[in-house]
Amino acid sequence: MAKIKLTKNELKVQKDALKMYRRYLPTLTLKKQQLQSEIRTIEAKAKAVLKEKENLEKGFGSWIAVFSESDAFPDGIITVSNIRKGEGNIAGVAIPTFEGADFSRGDYDLYETPLWVDIAANHMEKAMSLDLEAEVLEEQVRLLEAELRSTSQRVNLFEKVKIPETEENIRKISIYLSDQQVSAVVRSKISKRKIALRNEEPSAKEVYSL
Repeated sequence: MAKIKLTKNELKVQKDALKMYRRYLPTLTLKKQQLQSEIRTIEAKAKAVLKEKENLEKGFGSWIAVFSESDAFPDGIITVSNIRKGEGNIAGVAIPTFEGADFSRGDYDLYETPLWVDIAANHMEKAMSLDLEAEVLEEQVRLLEAELRSTSQRVNLFEKVKIPETEENIRKISIYLSDQQVSAVVRSKISKRKIALRNEEPSAKEVYSL
């Protein structure tokens, strides 16, 4: 703990600091709770998106297998040409938002390629889009978790360090100033008593006359 000055000015500084810590702590605590809630919500959404993608892939994979033509699906037929992202804000944190994706399809022989390839390609685009959305959601979680760590550190700093430390400083200064005040009163009374006693003592002339 840093050494503090045992003065009235320092007492005011410490009281102002304590007031500030107590004013900001509820806001930080609320932000921490909001971040925790938002992270859980986004994680659940990402999990649902990945599950949807998994089910979609299983669905059209099984469907393609029915035709016994799995080798007929051209490699690299679909590529991502653009990922559309926006920007959102949660608890003061800027996060990316997924707004869609654009795909390009490679050239393939329409006569030799089975008709179901186009349908399967549509399903694959949907699956890839879901995968990209999940990636953006994971990025949101990463950013919010970083802010949560920072906010939690501040909450702990205020709760466990700054507020107790400042309260202790105020206690020490208050005790010191109180002791000083008592000492001053005692000294004042002693001084007054001495002055009174001197005034009550007879002068040398008066003693001689007696």
